[in-house]
Amino acid sequence: MADRVAIDVVAADCERYWRAAGIKRRTAAEMRAELEQHLIEASTDGRAPESVVGDDTASFAIEWAAATGRSHETLPAWDEVFRTRRRRFNWTDLAILAIVTGAIVIGLATRGEGDGMDTEAWRWIWIGAALFLGFAEIVTAGFFMLPFAGGAVVAALLAFIGVEPAVQLIVFIATSLVALIVLQRFVRHGDETQHPIGANRFVGKTAMVLEAIDRAAGVGRVRMETEEWRATTDGDLIAIGSEVRITDVRGTRLVVEPAE
Repeated sequence: MADRVAIDVVAADCERYWRAAGIKRRTAAEMRAELEQHLIEASTDGRAPESVVGDDTASFAIEWAAATGRSHETLPAWDEVFRTRRRRFNWTDLAILAIVTGAIVIGLATRGEGDGMDTEAWRWIWIGAALFLGFAEIVTAGFFMLPFAGGAVVAALLAFIGVEPAVQLIVFIATSLVALIVLQRFVRHGDETQHPIGANRFVGKTAMVLEAIDRAAGVGRVRMETEEWRATTDGDLIAIGSEVRITDVRGTRLVVEPAE
Protein backbone atom coordinates (compact mmCIF):
# COMPACT_ATOMS: atom_id res chain seq x y z
CA MET A 1 0.00 0.00 0.00
CA ALA A 2 1.00 3.60 -0.47
CA ASP A 3 1.14 4.13 3.31
CA ARG A 4 3.67 1.34 3.61
CA VAL A 5 5.79 2.94 0.89
CA ALA A 6 5.79 6.22 2.78
CA ILE A 7 6.73 4.45 6.03
CA ASP A 8 9.66 2.64 4.39
CA VAL A 9 10.93 5.80 2.74
CA VAL A 10 10.73 7.97 5.87
CA ALA A 11 12.30 5.33 8.13
CA ALA A 12 15.12 4.45 5.71
CA ASP A 13 15.99 8.07 5.02
CA CYS A 14 16.06 8.90 8.72
CA GLU A 15 18.32 5.93 9.44
CA ARG A 16 20.68 6.98 6.67
CA TYR A 17 20.92 10.46 8.16
CA TRP A 18 21.53 9.12 11.67
CA ARG A 19 24.35 6.92 10.43
CA ALA A 20 25.90 9.88 8.60
CA ALA A 21 25.59 11.89 11.83
CA GLY A 22 27.86 9.40 13.57
CA ILE A 23 25.27 7.40 15.46
CA LYS A 24 26.27 3.77 15.89
CA ARG A 25 24.73 1.31 13.47
CA ARG A 26 22.92 -0.65 16.17
CA THR A 27 21.53 2.50 17.80
CA ALA A 28 20.38 3.89 14.45
CA ALA A 29 18.66 0.59 13.66
CA GLU A 30 16.85 0.69 17.02
CA MET A 31 15.77 4.28 16.35
CA ARG A 32 14.46 3.25 12.94
CA ALA A 33 12.53 0.32 14.44
CA GLU A 34 10.92 2.63 16.98
CA LEU A 35 10.06 5.15 14.29
CA GLU A 36 8.54 2.47 12.06
CA GLN A 37 6.39 1.27 14.95
CA HIS A 38 5.00 4.77 15.49
CA LEU A 39 4.39 5.19 11.76
CA ILE A 40 2.59 1.86 11.51
CA GLU A 41 0.39 2.74 14.48
CA ALA A 42 -0.43 6.07 12.85
CA SER A 43 -1.28 4.33 9.58
CA THR A 44 -3.54 1.89 11.40
CA ASP A 45 -5.41 4.85 12.91
CA GLY A 46 -5.80 6.37 9.45
CA ARG A 47 -3.20 9.09 10.00
CA ALA A 48 -0.47 10.12 7.56
CA PRO A 49 3.27 9.83 8.36
CA GLU A 50 3.31 13.60 8.80
CA SER A 51 1.35 13.14 12.04
CA VAL A 52 4.50 11.50 13.47
CA VAL A 53 7.41 13.28 11.80
CA GLY A 54 5.72 16.58 10.99
CA ASP A 55 5.87 18.42 7.69
CA ASP A 56 9.67 18.30 7.54
CA THR A 57 11.32 14.89 7.85
CA ALA A 58 14.75 16.51 7.88
CA SER A 59 14.01 18.57 10.99
CA PHE A 60 12.57 15.50 12.71
CA ALA A 61 15.66 13.39 12.01
CA ILE A 62 18.02 16.18 13.06
CA GLU A 63 16.20 16.80 16.34
CA TRP A 64 16.21 13.11 17.20
CA ALA A 65 19.94 12.91 16.43
CA ALA A 66 20.52 15.91 18.70
CA ALA A 67 18.54 14.16 21.42
CA THR A 68 21.20 11.44 21.53
CA GLY A 69 23.66 13.98 22.93
CA ARG A 70 25.09 15.45 19.73
CA SER A 71 25.37 19.19 19.23
CA HIS A 72 23.42 20.78 16.41
CA GLU A 73 26.64 22.45 15.26
CA THR A 74 28.31 19.07 14.63
CA LEU A 75 25.39 17.48 12.78
CA PRO A 76 25.57 17.34 8.97
CA ALA A 77 22.97 19.08 6.84
CA TRP A 78 20.19 16.83 5.54
CA ASP A 79 20.77 17.85 1.91
CA GLU A 80 24.49 17.25 2.26
CA VAL A 81 23.96 13.66 3.38
CA PHE A 82 21.70 12.80 0.46
CA ARG A 83 23.60 14.80 -2.14
CA THR A 84 27.17 13.76 -1.31
CA ARG A 85 28.67 11.00 -3.38
CA ARG A 86 31.99 9.31 -2.97
CA ARG A 87 34.73 11.07 -4.90
CA ARG A 88 35.64 9.13 -8.00
CA PHE A 89 39.11 8.38 -9.29
CA ASN A 90 40.34 11.09 -11.64
CA TRP A 91 43.40 10.57 -13.85
CA THR A 92 43.96 14.32 -14.12
CA ASP A 93 44.17 14.61 -10.34
CA LEU A 94 46.57 11.68 -10.28
CA ALA A 95 48.81 13.21 -12.92
CA ILE A 96 48.90 16.57 -11.14
CA LEU A 97 49.65 15.01 -7.77
CA ALA A 98 52.33 12.71 -9.21
CA ILE A 99 54.04 15.56 -11.07
CA VAL A 100 53.97 17.92 -8.11
CA THR A 101 55.11 15.27 -5.65
CA GLY A 102 57.83 14.04 -7.99
CA ALA A 103 59.08 17.57 -8.60
CA ILE A 104 59.24 18.31 -4.88
CA VAL A 105 61.04 15.09 -4.00
CA ILE A 106 63.47 15.35 -6.91
CA GLY A 107 64.19 18.95 -5.93
CA LEU A 108 64.88 17.89 -2.38
CA ALA A 109 67.08 15.06 -3.59
CA THR A 110 69.10 17.44 -5.76
CA ARG A 111 69.46 19.86 -2.89
CA GLY A 112 70.45 17.02 -0.64
CA GLU A 113 73.38 16.12 -2.87
CA GLY A 114 74.74 19.65 -2.64
CA ASP A 115 74.09 20.27 1.04
CA GLY A 116 74.96 16.80 2.22
CA MET A 117 71.52 16.05 3.53
CA ASP A 118 71.79 12.73 5.37
CA THR A 119 69.43 9.78 5.59
CA GLU A 120 67.98 10.97 8.88
CA ALA A 121 66.67 14.12 7.19
CA TRP A 122 64.87 11.99 4.61
CA ARG A 123 63.20 10.05 7.39
CA TRP A 124 61.59 13.25 8.64
CA ILE A 125 60.71 14.37 5.13
CA TRP A 126 58.77 11.18 4.45
CA ILE A 127 57.16 11.13 7.91
CA GLY A 128 56.04 14.73 7.39
CA ALA A 129 54.69 13.85 3.93
CA ALA A 130 52.78 10.88 5.36
CA LEU A 131 51.21 13.01 8.08
CA PHE A 132 50.29 15.77 5.62
CA LEU A 133 48.74 13.38 3.10
CA GLY A 134 46.93 11.51 5.87
CA PHE A 135 45.43 14.77 7.11
CA ALA A 136 44.47 15.66 3.53
CA GLU A 137 42.62 12.34 3.27
CA ILE A 138 40.65 13.10 6.42
CA VAL A 139 39.65 16.51 5.02
CA THR A 140 38.75 15.34 1.50
CA ALA A 141 37.41 11.87 2.47
CA GLY A 142 37.75 10.57 -1.07
CA PHE A 143 40.21 7.66 -0.64
CA PHE A 144 42.57 9.54 -2.97
CA MET A 145 45.32 10.84 -0.70
CA LEU A 146 45.43 7.73 1.48
CA PRO A 147 47.48 5.62 -1.00
CA PHE A 148 50.09 8.39 -1.24
CA ALA A 149 50.26 8.59 2.53
CA GLY A 150 50.90 4.85 2.54
CA GLY A 151 53.62 5.29 -0.09
CA ALA A 152 55.30 7.92 2.08
CA VAL A 153 55.24 5.54 5.04
CA VAL A 154 56.96 2.84 2.95
CA ALA A 155 59.55 5.37 1.76
CA ALA A 156 60.16 6.42 5.37
CA LEU A 157 60.83 2.80 6.30
CA LEU A 158 63.38 2.59 3.49
CA ALA A 159 65.01 5.78 4.77
CA PHE A 160 65.29 4.24 8.23
CA ILE A 161 67.23 1.27 6.84
CA GLY A 162 69.53 3.51 4.81
CA VAL A 163 68.23 3.05 1.25
CA GLU A 164 69.28 5.72 -1.28
CA PRO A 165 66.86 8.69 -1.77
CA ALA A 166 66.43 7.89 -5.48
CA VAL A 167 65.21 4.39 -4.60
CA GLN A 168 62.94 5.84 -1.93
CA LEU A 169 61.35 8.09 -4.57
CA ILE A 170 60.79 5.23 -7.00
CA VAL A 171 59.25 3.05 -4.29
CA PHE A 172 57.06 5.93 -3.11
CA ILE A 173 55.61 6.51 -6.57
CA ALA A 174 55.20 2.80 -7.37
CA THR A 175 53.62 1.94 -4.02
CA SER A 176 51.26 4.92 -4.18
CA LEU A 177 50.08 4.13 -7.71
CA VAL A 178 49.48 0.45 -7.00
CA ALA A 179 47.66 1.22 -3.73
CA LEU A 180 45.56 3.87 -5.46
CA ILE A 181 44.45 1.55 -8.27
CA VAL A 182 43.64 -1.31 -5.88
CA LEU A 183 41.79 0.88 -3.39
CA GLN A 184 39.76 2.70 -6.05
CA ARG A 185 38.69 -0.59 -7.61
CA PHE A 186 37.64 -1.87 -4.21
CA VAL A 187 35.68 1.32 -3.47
CA ARG A 188 34.04 1.29 -6.91
CA HIS A 189 33.00 -2.34 -6.45
CA GLY A 190 31.52 -1.49 -3.05
CA ASP A 191 29.55 1.41 -4.54
CA GLU A 192 28.20 -0.75 -7.36
CA THR A 193 27.08 -3.59 -5.07
CA GLN A 194 25.57 -1.38 -2.38
CA HIS A 195 21.84 -1.82 -2.09
CA PRO A 196 19.86 1.40 -2.52
CA ILE A 197 18.06 2.71 0.54
CA GLY A 198 15.17 5.04 1.15
CA ALA A 199 13.32 6.28 -1.89
CA ASN A 200 16.08 5.03 -4.17
CA ARG A 201 14.97 1.42 -3.70
CA PHE A 202 11.95 2.00 -5.98
CA VAL A 203 13.71 3.81 -8.79
CA GLY A 204 13.95 1.80 -11.98
CA LYS A 205 11.13 -0.63 -11.23
CA THR A 206 8.11 -0.94 -13.51
CA ALA A 207 4.40 -0.78 -12.71
CA MET A 208 1.01 -0.96 -14.43
CA VAL A 209 -1.34 2.04 -14.49
CA LEU A 210 -4.70 1.30 -12.83
CA GLU A 211 -6.02 4.88 -12.83
CA ALA A 212 -5.01 7.42 -15.48
CA ILE A 213 -2.15 9.57 -14.23
CA ASP A 214 -2.82 13.25 -14.76
CA ARG A 215 -0.27 15.69 -13.36
CA ALA A 216 -2.64 18.65 -13.60
CA ALA A 217 -5.50 16.90 -11.82
CA GLY A 218 -3.21 15.30 -9.26
CA VAL A 219 -4.70 11.84 -9.74
CA GLY A 220 -3.30 8.45 -10.67
CA ARG A 221 -2.70 5.01 -9.30
CA VAL A 222 -0.40 2.16 -10.29
CA ARG A 223 0.19 -1.45 -9.33
CA MET A 224 3.74 -2.64 -8.73
CA GLU A 225 3.93 -6.37 -8.11
CA THR A 226 1.03 -7.00 -5.69
CA GLU A 227 0.67 -3.51 -4.21
CA GLU A 228 -1.18 -0.39 -5.34
CA TRP A 229 0.29 3.08 -4.94
CA ARG A 230 -0.67 6.62 -5.79
CA ALA A 231 1.39 8.03 -8.63
CA THR A 232 2.18 11.23 -10.48
CA THR A 233 4.20 12.19 -13.53
CA ASP A 234 6.21 15.13 -14.81
CA GLY A 235 5.04 14.51 -18.37
CA ASP A 236 1.79 14.11 -20.25
CA LEU A 237 -1.29 12.11 -19.26
CA ILE A 238 -0.62 8.38 -18.95
CA ALA A 239 -3.56 6.15 -19.82
CA ILE A 240 -4.92 3.14 -17.93
CA GLY A 241 -3.15 -0.10 -18.83
CA SER A 242 0.15 1.59 -19.69
CA GLU A 243 3.41 0.24 -18.35
CA VAL A 244 5.46 2.85 -16.51
CA ARG A 245 8.88 3.11 -14.92
CA ILE A 246 9.41 4.66 -11.49
CA THR A 247 11.84 7.58 -11.51
CA ASP A 248 11.44 9.02 -8.03
CA VAL A 249 9.33 9.10 -4.86
CA ARG A 250 7.72 12.31 -3.63
CA GLY A 251 6.08 12.01 -0.27
CA THR A 252 3.62 9.14 -0.61
CA ARG A 253 3.49 9.16 -4.41
CA LEU A 254 5.59 7.39 -7.00
CA VAL A 255 6.85 9.57 -9.84
CA VAL A 256 6.59 7.60 -13.08
CA GLU A 257 7.17 7.90 -16.81
CA PRO A 258 6.09 5.69 -19.73
CA ALA A 259 8.29 2.59 -20.00
CA GLU A 260 10.08 2.23 -23.28
